[in-house]
Amino acid sequence: MTPLEIEALGLSLLVSGWAVAGSLPLGLACAWLLARCDFPGKAVVDGLIHLPLVLPPVVVGYVLLVVLGRRGVVGSWLFDWFGVTIAFTWKGAAIASAVIAFPLMVRAIRLSLEGVDRGLEQAARTLGCGPVRTFFSVTLPLMLPGVLTGVILSFARSLSEFGATITFVSNIPGETRTLPIALYALTQTPGGDAAALRLCVISVVVAFAALLASELLSRRLQARLKA
Repeated sequence: MTPLEIEALGLSLLVSGWAVAGSLPLGLACAWLLARCDFPGKAVVDGLIHLPLVLPPVVVGYVLLVVLGRRGVVGSWLFDWFGVTIAFTWKGAAIASAVIAFPLMVRAIRLSLEGVDRGLEQAARTLGCGPVRTFFSVTLPLMLPGVLTGVILSFARSLSEFGATITFVSNIPGETRTLPIALYALTQTPGGDAAALRLCVISVVVAFAALLASELLSRRLQARLKA
């Protein structure tokens, strides 16, 4: 692999890893809220969570730039008080990827949670388990295949994110140039077709490996739960 490919792949893995790790706690909370709670405006909340799925990624990136840019509503406050800059950094790329992939994570976890037999949770409660212990000892193990699926889908989607990322953090070598952005840059460079094809193959291999790992681990977890 060339230094460009290693740099782009490493940055993509870093961005995707932080995107998944940062959004997982919120994804669990949102999935629980949608699956187990009834409240006024639930359909609105559900729509807002899934909105990045139907919006053009460029729109998401522009909204993030308006909110978290150095002159944005939140970004200016972060910079003035803490000296923190999010736009045009790999951290901003992670946030953009997390926002785009978040609905996939929530949907997978929610479907898994809805399939959990609530009678088992009630049995645990009658045996003296509190809500927190019941969740970690009964509910979470039963919904773990769905959580794993959501994590892998979110990771794979983050690897392929382009529109929101390039709008929010631009194309900065060594800082925000992930695999999709590097591939786009090579397609705009004369004589870059061969290198672009190599990056395309690398992207396909990494994404397929993530999906294959998700399927294998999910089957293994389901087999252990049945046993």
